[in-house]
Amino acid sequence: MSNDKNAGAVFGGGCFWCVEAVFDELRGVHSVVSGYAGGTTKNPTYEQVCGGRTGHAEVIKIAFDPGQISFRDLTTVFFATHDPTTLNRQGNDAGTQYRSAIFYADEDQKQEAAAFIKELDEAKTFKNSIVTTLEPLTEFYAAEDYHQKYFANNPYQPYCQYMIPPKLNKLHKQFSQLLKSHGK
Repeated sequence: MSNDKNAGAVFGGGCFWCVEAVFDELRGVHSVVSGYAGGTTKNPTYEQVCGGRTGHAEVIKIAFDPGQISFRDLTTVFFATHDPTTLNRQGNDAGTQYRSAIFYADEDQKQEAAAFIKELDEAKTFKNSIVTTLEPLTEFYAAEDYHQKYFANNPYQPYCQYMIPPKLNKLHKQFSQLLKSHGK
């Protein structure tokens, strides 16, 4: 999944609309695609995944330039912008489709993510232990077109207005040096 200018990462941190909006703002990120991973149903639909019976999580697939942003930077932002301590839940969104998960592309990503989780837990970064799963990326299915760039295309949708701005505010405050707009 990687070469000199392009690497990939797949994260599940609740509703993919929220996660996509955060990672879309990071420098070195070429693309963010909302989709599904970790399940058993081939080519699942949004309705099937929301039903909670396919085993898939709502995820984002990031293509990034590791010369501009590292996998460590991405995981740092990931853990800071969702609650990795709630099992199968983010806020009011509940079910395995909203689990906190890193779908690793290779053993290096798996080991780096596991070491980072251990570091966060040992530092007691969160009140409770991290429950983020590390799962091999076997299949990724892009979500339906209307889910792509959802926040950018629907900023006044009530869910978006309520859920996404706090995440973006945290991103802008804590990680300004990682933003595409930094230094402009």
